Amino acid sequence: METMRWEDGVLLLLDQTKLPGTVEYIQCRDHETVAEAIRSLRVRGAPAIGAAAAYGLVLGVLAARPRNRQELLARAREVAEVLASTRPTAVNLTWALNRLLHKLEATPSQDTRELTELLINEAHAIYQEDREGNKRIGRYGQELVPRGARILTHCNAGALATAGYGTALGVIRAAYEAGKQVSVYADETRPLLQGARLTTWELLQDNIPVTLITDNMAAYLMARGMVDLVVVGADRIAANGDVANKIGTYGLAVLAKEHGLPFYVAAPLSTIDLSLVSGKDIPIEEREPEEVTHLAGVPVAPAGVKVWNPAFDVTPARLVTAIITDRGVARPPYAESLPRLCSTVAKPENSIYFIKK
Repeated sequence: METMRWEDGVLLLLDQTKLPGTVEYIQCRDHETVAEAIRSLRVRGAPAIGAAAAYGLVLGVLAARPRNRQELLARAREVAEVLASTRPTAVNLTWALNRLLHKLEATPSQDTRELTELLINEAHAIYQEDREGNKRIGRYGQELVPRGARILTHCNAGALATAGYGTALGVIRAAYEAGKQVSVYADETRPLLQGARLTTWELLQDNIPVTLITDNMAAYLMARGMVDLVVVGADRIAANGDVANKIGTYGLAVLAKEHGLPFYVAAPLSTIDLSLVSGKDIPIEEREPEEVTHLAGVPVAPAGVKVWNPAFDVTPARLVTAIITDRGVARPPYAESLPRLCSTVAKPENSIYFIKK
């Protein structure tokens, strides 16, 4: 199932809020529709958000029909600011927008048609690079997976969270395709049940054995010796290896440490933010209380109750066994290994922050 596709100047986004019951694509003809889709989790997962935002910037520029280079650049920055404000934690969002803005700034052409085509091609490149990078994450990661491993994962870091194949689920898919006969335990992932709705759906389509558990069953599962390793995705990784991921990830890392289990994080280099010293600097999005007080639109808590609803938590680097990227596996000390990996790919767009991370 494609998370998104570009057809004749229209971005089609798979509406993940309707899965697994209904497969429906949203037609995005302007950047406002893309921004709403990101904000409402119709498209979600850091790499997928980045790719969608890149196409959103293209749509915003196309709609404005700028008459000259100056108008085009001003419009691109305006649209990028709108898209960047949708979700603060996923660094791939600003990474993709900065990449497109940098490409524009570095191209001296005065031809608006040429500049617009350049933007479209760069958005396509981000999409395709993510698909290829996920396959590399899978290849690197599956080498860490023993034959017959029982793997616990959290939230959804699969094809639906990326341009295709997945990060954490990419590791699992690659291990399965290598004939390692792995099986998966999927946390339901409260409050929005991405594990129950999305991860199990993906794995069942691939015929990968999966068992759904509630989030509060993970400790007992480990205590009974029913898990061999944990692998999760990430929305932002600081320079010291601290990892922001879906709320509940930190608890799994603590449990894995207690039970002597490897805890792996799978993410592309674009998720690594070397500008942040530690996880304390990562902005954590807080979402609407209705996500906690309601389930599928049905109230499950008393009206008026106070709610704290952070969408992510931060797992300290000391609890992370290894970080699996599209350029190799980083191990502690991450303050040394992550910059070394990042230096293997030239990323000039990261040297100038047009849009604040």
